[in-house]
Amino acid sequence: MEHYDWNDGWLFCPTFDPALVRPECTGLELEPVRIPHTVKALPYNYCNENDHQRLCGYRREFFAPAEWAGRTVLLTFGAIAHDATVFCNGRRLFHHGCGYTAFTVDLTSALHLGKKNVLAVRCDSRENLNIPPFGGSIDYLTYGGIYRAVSLDIKEPAYLRDVFVEARAEGDFRIYTATVGETVGCTLQAEIRSPAGSRAVYRGELALPITGTLNGVHPWSIEHPTLYTLTVKLIRPGTSGLPDRVLDEKTVRFGFRTVQFVAGGLYLNGQRVVLRGINRHQSYAYQGYAMPDSLQRLDAQFIKKDLGCNAVRTSHYPQSPAFLDACDELGLLVFTEMPGWQHIGDEAWKAQALQNCREMVCQCRNHPSVFLWGARVNGSPDDEAFYKRTNEAIHRLDPTRPTAGAHIRRREQLLEDVYAYNDYSYRGRGPACEARASVTPDTRKGYLISEFGGQNFPAKPFDDEAHRLVQALHFAAVLNDSIAQQGVAGSFGWCLADYNTHREFGSGDRICYHGVMDLFRNPKLSAAVYASQKTPRAPSDIVLEVSSAMALGDLPGGVPGACWVFTNAESVRLYRGNDFVAEFAPDRRGRFAALPHPPIEINDFVGSLLEKYEGMDHASALQVAAILNELRRDAMEPSPLSRARMLSLRLGWNDVLRMYYKYIGVLGSPAAEYRFEAVWHGRAVRTVVREPVQSVRLECVVHNPILTDGPTWDCAAVSLRAIDQNGNLLPYCGEAVQLRTEGPVKILGPAVVPLRGGMGGTYLATTGEAGRAVLHCRMEGALDTEAYLTIRCRE
Repeated sequence: MEHYDWNDGWLFCPTFDPALVRPECTGLELEPVRIPHTVKALPYNYCNENDHQRLCGYRREFFAPAEWAGRTVLLTFGAIAHDATVFCNGRRLFHHGCGYTAFTVDLTSALHLGKKNVLAVRCDSRENLNIPPFGGSIDYLTYGGIYRAVSLDIKEPAYLRDVFVEARAEGDFRIYTATVGETVGCTLQAEIRSPAGSRAVYRGELALPITGTLNGVHPWSIEHPTLYTLTVKLIRPGTSGLPDRVLDEKTVRFGFRTVQFVAGGLYLNGQRVVLRGINRHQSYAYQGYAMPDSLQRLDAQFIKKDLGCNAVRTSHYPQSPAFLDACDELGLLVFTEMPGWQHIGDEAWKAQALQNCREMVCQCRNHPSVFLWGARVNGSPDDEAFYKRTNEAIHRLDPTRPTAGAHIRRREQLLEDVYAYNDYSYRGRGPACEARASVTPDTRKGYLISEFGGQNFPAKPFDDEAHRLVQALHFAAVLNDSIAQQGVAGSFGWCLADYNTHREFGSGDRICYHGVMDLFRNPKLSAAVYASQKTPRAPSDIVLEVSSAMALGDLPGGVPGACWVFTNAESVRLYRGNDFVAEFAPDRRGRFAALPHPPIEINDFVGSLLEKYEGMDHASALQVAAILNELRRDAMEPSPLSRARMLSLRLGWNDVLRMYYKYIGVLGSPAAEYRFEAVWHGRAVRTVVREPVQSVRLECVVHNPILTDGPTWDCAAVSLRAIDQNGNLLPYCGEAVQLRTEGPVKILGPAVVPLRGGMGGTYLATTGEAGRAVLHCRMEGALDTEAYLTIRCRE
């Protein structure tokens, strides 16, 4: 058994020519590339969605040693978008019609042993293909290229094609295997290793599933994602005194856990889990789908650790095995679905879609994080015969997990185990999600909200303060009401990050600004809604995000706007200068009472100041503060109650105006400094200061500064932010940042990037060498910034 990573040495031809498959080809435009690769890098916005739709080709020459004689040579592609035909030495060997699943090609019969061989791939990423997700309009770009890793395996004629392990939380397990070649007389050996290294060995006949029970297992859960390792060996017994021979072995990770969906919600290992999830597209600025494993894993960390989600939906297609690996390790539940978007095609299209379902299940079913299969094309109409086939195929291949399908209409046919519904009903008033009983045709089955939010109310990072706040409160309302409504298993917000799209969608610049993060995964205000729901275990876990910059000139008429704090602290203290104003706690009976940590509205900016500076008694100070805060809220329009209070306190309008100008402020008033403190376990652990900007600094954060070149090129994700002297984001800073590198990295995308909403980013790719790398960032009006990286090469 030999394994080779085959991600270097490829040549790319932007327009496919039949000469590409011949032993010798001349006159073609061939570019050396490394995998993962995109057929066309696109600009950040205002891209042309036709640029990545092309019929192109890849070529790789290699030497096949004579020692490969009598063995099986298998070439595996992690994914090729979207229609791939593989040739070896001019011979057509394989065709694959899905851009989101892996496939393996047997090269054995076409090889020239002891000689040079030519491998070619015809790659078609045009959107007129009769395969999912094509056939209708699509609200995302589909890109093209060999965008996941490629590997070559040399095996014996008999080998293990697949291993699947069913494992329940109680310790029961069953191992299924699929083999290729002559296996008469062979046996299987299965070894399960726990994280601590203890092991149990089982032997069984080849044709039978291996079953058993392990006592004292630690179930895989969101809080404790315990992973076990299964190694299965295919053994041919020795004869004439010769030792046994291991023909092949496969190792998979799995978890002992039980998933149940009932009318009351999702139960994991018998414990109810309320899903707080987000949807994810696997695309990135410039590169589309073609990013290495490290960035796939980084997205999982953003979702689990930064946003505090416990679930993710891989909209609208199976995603990278590296992403699923990270979800396994982090304890992040995954709802993965078949490729497609609203459209159902002809019989050939359906046959391919059914095959996509089979491949999705077979390639993802050992991941304990996967808890739900999408057996229905997102948003598509009813098709009883077709969806009976998808559900049956999935349940046959994996009887351990339920199926769902994202519906966009009420009371559609429910052939799945769970009615998943894209609920965009909220308009800012009333209930934030529809009543479950009015949507699902069968209330005895499970129910969840598969999408909400961003599409209803997109927000750009550079939108005004009020707009950004409305999007954040929109997310908070739906999250709250999905928790509050009985029988709703949870919800998945739309979506993790902004993404490039077709001209029929988005904001006219080919971007859907639906995300709680921007394209570079910089958080918007709405990200704090999710992050603030985390349960803090240490001061570093405390979130404190203040919605307002407290700048009157940013608001219509200079009238102060709403101020909300998104936090998981016990309370928030407000200071004006050095003066304590008031302390605010979450309203456990208000609009967001169902959330673990409701956002806090800051509605008193006067507090105890009147007693200190106006000499008022406590009771009078409370009444006058109420008047001033009401005037602040209602744009200086006193209510009948305020007028009555003024009369009882013998306050004239000029007296009220004087105090309003002093303690609230109007345009032209001296700018105040406000300090917000997050209180946890009785002490302030986080502070946000809002005051006029005195200095501007460029902040540069490399999220993964240690890169490993191998088995593919690696990539660092870099976030850029313009911040003030207190570390606050400057959302209206749009300066250009000049980028320059030293060492073995290169910039993906432009070397000069503008800040959008005060935020930006870049990606740094390895070049195949080890060493130290430096990123130099320069922005007018700020000191130059440097970031350092360590590049390792895997032998």
